[in-house]
Amino acid sequence: MFNKIIYNKNNIQASVTTISLNKIVGDYLEKHKKVAYVAISGIIGNILLLVSKLIIGFLTRSQAMIADGLNSAGDVFASTITFIGNKISSTPQDDDHPYGHGKAEYIFSMIISFSLFIVAFSICRMSLDSLINKLHFEYSPWLIYISILSIIIKLGLYIYSIKVGRKYNSLLAIANAQDHKNDILLSSLTLLSVILGYYNIYFIDGIVGILIAFWIAYTGISIFNQSYSVLMDTNIDIKLKKEMEKDILSIRGVDHLDSINSKPIGLSFVLIVKVSVDANMTVYEGHSVSARIKKILMEFDHIEDVIVHVNPAQYHK
Repeated sequence: MFNKIIYNKNNIQASVTTISLNKIVGDYLEKHKKVAYVAISGIIGNILLLVSKLIIGFLTRSQAMIADGLNSAGDVFASTITFIGNKISSTPQDDDHPYGHGKAEYIFSMIISFSLFIVAFSICRMSLDSLINKLHFEYSPWLIYISILSIIIKLGLYIYSIKVGRKYNSLLAIANAQDHKNDILLSSLTLLSVILGYYNIYFIDGIVGILIAFWIAYTGISIFNQSYSVLMDTNIDIKLKKEMEKDILSIRGVDHLDSINSKPIGLSFVLIVKVSVDANMTVYEGHSVSARIKKILMEFDHIEDVIVHVNPAQYHK
């Protein structure tokens, strides 16, 4: 009877472990599916806006609308890169990549930032040419219709992308959301330049184009910095690090903390902790201290693994 109880208990523990593992895998797959939807919706929406803006922009010679159209071309590229990056980052771990392919998300986010720099340069050059040569555009109500349509579509895409990005902590989705938010502002500026052009105030059109270029470049720098920090293995936040240090020092048997560093792996981190304990401890006791340190640090969000190295306190300051 006793053996039967132990057997059932082990079965329950195994079932709980299986359920937990299935939940983790399910959440992981759900995240990448949702990010893929963000990319696909962005591609469809931006292609529609790209064609509309460039046709109307070139027909009316509106630099602001052409700039907005080129920005949409960059958005199509960014959404495509998001889809590819998400596909690669969702690939499970293998022998060559024991911690998975999560960093692909940051590599492709950096590619998006480079594409934004190229688009910003092209728009700025065209808009400066418009101002220098005093080019005027031909007013058309379609300029207003397309601007309003762009604002509505981009608002919907932003709400959807930021919701997915925040829920699943996806830089790719958040980068797309930021891009959509920028486009709302840019299309609003385009609408303003069209309205002013109706009253023969044409120089605003070129100025708006330049403002759009600078805003796109600023967005590119922001995305680049976020990706660069992870790819260059920037350490964890100082405030979070202090919380971890406090928890480690509260563990019985820890003489002092030598160091705590992190290595980003996709959206998570591997912590490398070095502590000093009494040199007279047995191997078993030292291992127990390491196990308690790992257990308490694994409770923090986005920690994939914790490696603990134990030093003899009397010989290691």
